[in-house]
Amino acid sequence: MRDESPNSRGGARSTALIVASAMFMEQLDGTVLATALPTMAHDFHTRPLNMNVALTAYLLTLAMFIPASGRIADRFGSRTVFRAAIGVFTLGSILCGLASSLPWLVAARMLQGAGGALMSPVGRLVMLRAVSKAELVRAMAWLMIPATIGPILGPPVGGLVVTYLSWRWIFFINVPIGLIGMALVSVFIAEHREPRVAGGFDLMGLALSGTALACLMFGIEMASRGFGSGATALWLVAVGIGVAGLYAKRARRHRTDARCRPAR
Repeated sequence: MRDESPNSRGGARSTALIVASAMFMEQLDGTVLATALPTMAHDFHTRPLNMNVALTAYLLTLAMFIPASGRIADRFGSRTVFRAAIGVFTLGSILCGLASSLPWLVAARMLQGAGGALMSPVGRLVMLRAVSKAELVRAMAWLMIPATIGPILGPPVGGLVVTYLSWRWIFFINVPIGLIGMALVSVFIAEHREPRVAGGFDLMGLALSGTALACLMFGIEMASRGFGSGATALWLVAVGIGVAGLYAKRARRHRTDARCRPAR
């Protein structure tokens, strides 16, 4: 059901611009740290190679939470989830900018990734529901621009910020963008919820897939960078493979009944 209000009728173009701006911010943060890692490593008193875990943690969290984004948007409303995702991403940016150690930075980057995992797919969902079929191609072009330019601009933007300011401004610059984005979402985007259906979300499947991805990626990262012991890296990879096998077995057995009627 759609909850229309006078403040939410900003048109398809406004919706496309808001979603594109949020996706640009999310895509930019995926690569913006690349040129800032040596400076950050000096402040954290660690090797530059060890800083790659901050990049891996962000991408890992994206992969873990994206599968749940559609169900969460249907349950709580696309506008509510999209606005909350921007807020979580902004909070993660603040914590990243305040980080005083590598573990703190990694945890904050994972919070950023959780926000980004909801922001990107739910943003596309918001746009598809707001744009007519006649305007869909033009609106999709707006979304392709940040997806293409964001990762390319990340390294040079990070280098400029580190050269003339502080690496912390790489994250603080997201704060005003995020706050403005949350306000614009509240004004121009309508709420939409799907009817609830009988049959819950496969939380166990999400947990298994996320655990498998986390163990595999961190194990490979530790082995390739020489961070930690080889035995720990091998153990993580082995656990990841084992949990991935459990997930594959569950995925073959778990079925979602598409004919489920709305729950009363």
